[in-house]
Amino acid sequence: MSRRILIMLAGFFYYSGLIALARRWTQRAGRRVAILTYHSSVGGNFLQHLRYLRRHYRIMSLDAALEELYSGQKDPKYQNDRRTPLVISLDDGYTDNYTYAMNVARDYYIPLTIYLVPGYIETHQRFWWFEGQSMARRARAREFTLDKKHFNLEQEGARPVLAQFIDDHARFATSVAQRENFLSEARAALDVSSKADKQDRDEDLLSVTWEQALEMDKSGWITFGAHTMHHPILSYITDTAEMRYEVTECRRVLKNKLGHPVRSFAYPVGQAQHISDAVVQAVKDAGYDWAVTTTYGINTPTSDPYRLCRIEADIDQHWLVVAAEAAGLWGFISRLRWLPFIRNNFTNARRVKGK
Repeated sequence: MSRRILIMLAGFFYYSGLIALARRWTQRAGRRVAILTYHSSVGGNFLQHLRYLRRHYRIMSLDAALEELYSGQKDPKYQNDRRTPLVISLDDGYTDNYTYAMNVARDYYIPLTIYLVPGYIETHQRFWWFEGQSMARRARAREFTLDKKHFNLEQEGARPVLAQFIDDHARFATSVAQRENFLSEARAALDVSSKADKQDRDEDLLSVTWEQALEMDKSGWITFGAHTMHHPILSYITDTAEMRYEVTECRRVLKNKLGHPVRSFAYPVGQAQHISDAVVQAVKDAGYDWAVTTTYGINTPTSDPYRLCRIEADIDQHWLVVAAEAAGLWGFISRLRWLPFIRNNFTNARRVKGK
């Protein structure tokens, strides 16, 4: 029902001309950059989204778009193109970014910006946010205690509770070691292997390899950024040295592997509560030129280059919903306190698979 409401509302915006009006207002309001963020790209409406967006926006790499935003210098070849610059970013670097998104970028002449997590490239293990559901589904033990909490998987509804319990512990870990130790303890308690079984091992949701990353980098359509070494939520890391390592080492490794520096950083999860002043300072000290959050909004020349807004999108969304998001209309909806049911439905519907 919530999905239907969203599509109907987005359809009203589109066919009434409000989306076109919002696009024109943005074009006339001065320099702007909209940054959309995806995670996985295959199995949904990603191509349909891009077909719409490239008709109505000037899609650019993040580095090129931000250079124009802050310098005011427009590439001569775009001098007569008044469309608002828009960036398509993908977080985490899933394999389907290589097997599918890169081909789309090349075939449709659409630059993409992808944020990589080198630690997962090295190990090619499942990302931590998939572990809760995976272990809860594969658990062979039926009754056990995990971190002082007792579970009986014979009880109805126990597995979803277990999945959330594991996810919460991984998410709120105060160090990468604590997170990985907990996941190891969970595997032992649940009697599951660290290797996914055939049903659970979705290759598209693993990280790209370095070979794939290099091929993407050389394609001319993919720009890479940094997303920490191991994807912890940085504001939860209690050791400042470890937090700074996650930020700095990621840039160093990517430079060594790709053969050139990366200029941008994406905060894991990326809401305001996940980004402390100390984290922002670490990003500045590491030498990045800009950093992106997941706070909703469209960027202007006055935007903090280390707290840039992005618009979360998902491949399962209808293209009409993405059209409304890119135009900035969902920001208007979120302020309509007299329509809480729409705001709540929107918030629930736009949650994405990745982190």
